[in-house]
This record gives sequence, structure tokens and C-alpha cells, in this order.
Amino acid sequence: MIRELALLDVYYLVLAIRWTIGLTVLALLGGGTIGLLIAALGASRFRVLRGLAFGYVGTVQGIPLLGWLFIFYFGLSIVGYNLPPLAAATIGFSIYAGAFLGEIWRGALIAIPKTQWEAGVSIGLTYLEQLRHVIIPQAVRIAIPPTVGFMVQLIKNTSLAAVIGFVELTREGQLTTAATFQPFSVYLLVALMYFSLCYPLTRYSRILERKRRALR
Repeated sequence: MIRELALLDVYYLVLAIRWTIGLTVLALLGGGTIGLLIAALGASRFRVLRGLAFGYVGTVQGIPLLGWLFIFYFGLSIVGYNLPPLAAATIGFSIYAGAFLGEIWRGALIAIPKTQWEAGVSIGLTYLEQLRHVIIPQAVRIAIPPTVGFMVQLIKNTSLAAVIGFVELTREGQLTTAATFQPFSVYLLVALMYFSLCYPLTRYSRILERKRRALR
């Protein structure tokens, strides 16, 4: 039965934002853990370790995010592992985020001039001490703006979880549209809600970028 778009529908859309944010946080936690490992391997002095990192990044970035969601939700069910939508989405997004965050953070590490390493050696610091006191503090300043920028992309990409039945903001918009048959109004509200999440982060990323340039 088709009905009018009501205030209660808007309330349900607002409630669905918490699942969008929740999935984003889970993806950042899982992806951040993987990304740290990939960044460390990619910045290693050993070619084999760098090869493993590049292989992971190339494989993950070569497959669409939607493909990873299908693998963990539909693919695993074929062999008897039925993951709930949240678990499948979390794993798929974590693998995806790990590749991109790993590349961002690896780039930040290798962007530090070699002379900084040499300065650490000259005052008697060990390799780990060089990382902790010299390299990582500088790399963090470089990595923060693109990391925040990637977070914006991740928030928007969580909409793909709707295809495996996970009820986040986009999926709730689909359900509301089916009930009210007012797609323009519903998706306009959905777009505004995504904008309210992403725009502050985008502005923050630009502010951080300007600050980093000012520190050079």
C-alpha cells in the first residue's frame, strides 16, 4: 500500500545513520590494523616483504568493493558459511580499507627524507627508536589529510552494503521509497544526510592540508 512520506520515515532515516557510522568505524578499525601491517611491509628494506605488500594492494584494488561484498556474503554461503550482512560487510570493507590505508601510510613513511634516518643513526638511535622518535611523528603529519579524505570515501561507499541486505542509510532509503513511492524526496533526504556526514570531514581534511603546507 502506497502512503505519504511522513515524519516517522524521516526519523527512521536518521536512525539508519548510526549503522552507516558504525560500519565505517568497524571498517576503519579492521582496515587500520591491516593498513599498518601493509605500510610496514611496503616500507621494509626486504624485497620479499615489499612484494607481499604490493601483491595485497594490487589484488584488493583490482577487485571492486562490491565484488568483495559478494565474495563474503554470497560466495561463502555456497561452501556452507552463512555470514550475517554486518559481518560480511565488515570483513569486505576492512580488506578494502586496509589496501588503501596501507598505501597512504606507506607513502607517508617513504616520503621522509633519507637524511632523517641518517640523523637518527648519527645520535645512536636504534631502528625502532628512529621510527618512534623521528620518522613516525613526521609521517603522521603527512598521512592525516589523505587518511581523513579516505574516510569520506569510505562513508559514501558504505551505501554498497545495501546490496547484501545490510540496513544502513541507503537501504533504509530504498525501503522508504518502496513504501511511499516518492524517490525524489526520499533520496534527496538521504543525500543531505550523507552530505552532513561527509562535508565536515572534507573541510577538516583541507584545513589539515593547509596546516601541513604551512609547517614546511
